Order: sequence, then structure tokens, then C-alpha cells
Amino acid sequence: MKRYFFILFLAISFSVQAQSNAANYKYIIVPEKFSFLKQINQYGLNTLTKAFFEEKGFTVYFDNSEIPAEIATDRCKALVVELQENNSMFVTNLTLLLKDCKGTVVIKSKQGKSREKEYETSYNLALKDAFTSFNDFKYVAGSPTVATNPTPAPANAAATTAPVPVNQPIAAKTEQQEGLLYAQPISNGYQLIDATPKIVMTLLKTSVDDCYISSNGNGNGVVIKKNGTWFFEYYKNNALVSEKLSIKF
Repeated sequence: MKRYFFILFLAISFSVQAQSNAANYKYIIVPEKFSFLKQINQYGLNTLTKAFFEEKGFTVYFDNSEIPAEIATDRCKALVVELQENNSMFVTNLTLLLKDCKGTVVIKSKQGKSREKEYETSYNLALKDAFTSFNDFKYVAGSPTVATNPTPAPANAAATTAPVPVNQPIAAKTEQQEGLLYAQPISNGYQLIDATPKIVMTLLKTSVDDCYISSNGNGNGVVIKKNGTWFFEYYKNNALVSEKLSIKF
């Protein structure tokens, strides 16, 4: 159980820390053509990406436009967007990366997915799904920040003080998530699909049996099996929330 709480702490604090690092940048550069596509701004993905980060308060430029002197003389002041495609036969999969001037990945989105058959619709939906990883990510002029909502307590602990001992009792609010979820294997865990079918959550394997680092697109936490029942546990407004899940593996 101690190891489980430590994994929960790591899952949340890692996500918050990554977004905090990225939010220290004011400028973002978007390529006019993503590497896996044949045309400039194909399917409107590049303009969609630019508009998304502008809404988050960043100053965004295409890589073919006139870059201001502040960036031209020091490209390390800007992050560069990279979009990766990993499509399967029936699913469009897109992952959004923000890289620094050395090519190091500062922040990486979840794998956005769409099962639409029409290419333009599918790519747009998959990219918007990837964007959900940045829901709490923004830049405020003069004061970089990632949080539109209060930062989870474990993340505050990681940034300012030593972590609370993992064996300390934590009061949890239990909620029931409706509907049976079907687990489909992926390379490093599972993806949970509802009856739509729609991917609602990803589960990443850990060194602990029946315990997965998890994301549902809106939050990060762990999925753990307790007394034969699966729970998705995460922090919301400094309180531990425990959602009961019905999963068929």
C-alpha cells in the first residue's frame, strides 16, 4: 500500500512539474507542415494548433513567418511543437510534443484518438483529444502558470516541502463511474473503451500488481484493485477522489 501511494504521488507530481516547466516559456513555434503530412497546414492541423496555444495565452508563430529578434537571437526562449502520428488500421492516433531548443521533450500529451473514417474529421478529432492533456496549461503575461484550478496537494509538496509520509491515512471520496469498460492491450498497458466505443482511459503498467498509472484525459492518478474491485484514484481540490470502475479484461 505504501508503494501504491508513492506511485500516485509520482503520477500527479510528474504531470504538474512537466507543465510547470513548459509554462515558463512565452513563445511557441508551430511548423507550417507536420512531418508525416504532405501539404502545408493539411487538414488545418497547424492553424488549429496555433489557435489552441494562443487561447492559452502564448505568443505563437509559424516557423516560416518573421520571427521577432527576441527569439531569432535566442531560440531557447521558445518551445517548438511536434506532432507524431501512430495510426492503426481503424484509429487515428496523434501525440503532441513541446520541445526546447535542444530537442528535449518538455511536455508530451496523451495519444489523441479518433475512429472517424473521413481523414480531415478524424485528424482534427484526434488532435483535439490530445489537447485535453493541456486543459490546465496556460501562460499569463508576466506570470507563467499552469493552473486554472488549484494545484493538487501532492504537487505542492513536491515543489516546496518534503512529501507527506505515504503511510499517512487519507480520507477518500468514493464515486461510482457508470458502465462497463473493456480493456484492450497496448504496448505498455491497456486502454479502456466504453460501449460507444470510445477510449475513456489509459492504464500504464507499474511494478506493483493490479496497479496502473492512469489518465482519463482530464486528470492523472492510479487505477488499483482493492478487495476484488477496481478504483480510479486521483486528487481534486486537495481531496483524494476514488471512482469505482467496472472493467472487463
